[in-house]
Amino acid sequence: MADPVFDRVFVAARAIVDGAERPCVVGVRDGRIAAVLDLDPAHPAESVAARETIRLADGEVLLPGLVDTHVHINEPGRTEWEGFDTGTRAAAAGGVTTVIDMPLNSIPPTTTVDALVIKRDCASAQAHVDVGFWGGAVPGNVAELEGLHEAGVFGFKCFMVDSGVPEFPPLDPAGLSEAVAETARIGALFIAHAEDAELIAAAPAPGGPSYATYLASRPAAAEERAIERLLAAARATGARVHVVHLTTASALAQLRAARAGGVDVTVETCPHYLAIVAEAIADGATQFKCAPPIRDAGNCEQLWKALAGGEIDMIVSDHSPCTTELKRLDTGDFAAAWGGIASLELGLPVVWTAARGRGHGLADVVRWMATAPADLVGLEYKGRIAVGADADLVVFDPEAEFVVDPSHLEQRNPVSPYAGCRLAGAVRQTWLRGERVDPSGTARHGRPIERGRRQ
Repeated sequence: MADPVFDRVFVAARAIVDGAERPCVVGVRDGRIAAVLDLDPAHPAESVAARETIRLADGEVLLPGLVDTHVHINEPGRTEWEGFDTGTRAAAAGGVTTVIDMPLNSIPPTTTVDALVIKRDCASAQAHVDVGFWGGAVPGNVAELEGLHEAGVFGFKCFMVDSGVPEFPPLDPAGLSEAVAETARIGALFIAHAEDAELIAAAPAPGGPSYATYLASRPAAAEERAIERLLAAARATGARVHVVHLTTASALAQLRAARAGGVDVTVETCPHYLAIVAEAIADGATQFKCAPPIRDAGNCEQLWKALAGGEIDMIVSDHSPCTTELKRLDTGDFAAAWGGIASLELGLPVVWTAARGRGHGLADVVRWMATAPADLVGLEYKGRIAVGADADLVVFDPEAEFVVDPSHLEQRNPVSPYAGCRLAGAVRQTWLRGERVDPSGTARHGRPIERGRRQ
């Protein structure tokens, strides 16, 4: 018998390749995709020599591993909120094979090269999937940005309003202009939590269990004004900028105009802004608190239209967990509760459930949750089933249904706004560079990754 040509082959009657669904055989060698062959009588799977053949079951679909560029791991310093072990287990369980960790909520934040080294050391021994890192732009650290860029961060994150943690303060307008100019100079991507501090300070104060009161405390106008300031800085410097977790469709017109005028800007939104609406959030239900907040149903449908039209580029989780106590479920006080939603493991079924009901297919979901986020950060070898790409693959059953039980999730703290929801789509297998990842197992296949360097 001839020596095997491939380490493994995946035989799929349904796979998402080049933006479309088709049958194929994917050959894997040395952790990378070495061939994508038609599945037809001219290429029967049995004729492909491999050490192992993985044949998908009827109804299962082969997807590229998802890439989530907005994840708060929180380690070191707040590992009781989440950590590299539990966070990357949750990622693997949800079909996410690459995460890019945000620079805040850990202590120290990733605002210096020394802090980046600490983060990488924490991740290297614990990661179940690949982990990259954003750097942070905060007052007084402009001189650190070039060193962080050279050390391999994927870009720089700032807040334009209070971040919620004292060690990661926001940039004022002058600080924003200075940081954007520096990232333009060094050729780095600049990403921003865009809410205007003055408008939020002037809005009604949040307090008590009323979700309507909390929603009014962070008006859409605050997003619009902050995005306007970010776009002005990009226009003045030629910087490449990215708006994280867009919630308000009222900002789309200025983003459209900026792009038409040559500004290099991309936009993300998140599963909770696409699957949950303000009208459905009960008073005291602080598991739904996030910032910016979940808005009304009409706004939600406009976000879906913007996704369909390419005005919103991608969907990422903004996985922002905390301890159960910090969610203040006992008092239901929206002012006191931590603002963040943990959804890394559930993002794919949440989005698929909402997307298929609006006529979208899995190819759309893959573009939004795998290919576009990978392209944002220059990971051209992630987020796609293509020759030369990493063999990061997901076996997904789009017709399976399950009811969310937070106690069964891999994340550290069992709090979820999706508790009790029936979702469509189940991740059956996750593969990282051709090795199967068991989210509950002891083997760890993940690696720290760097911008511009393929590991």
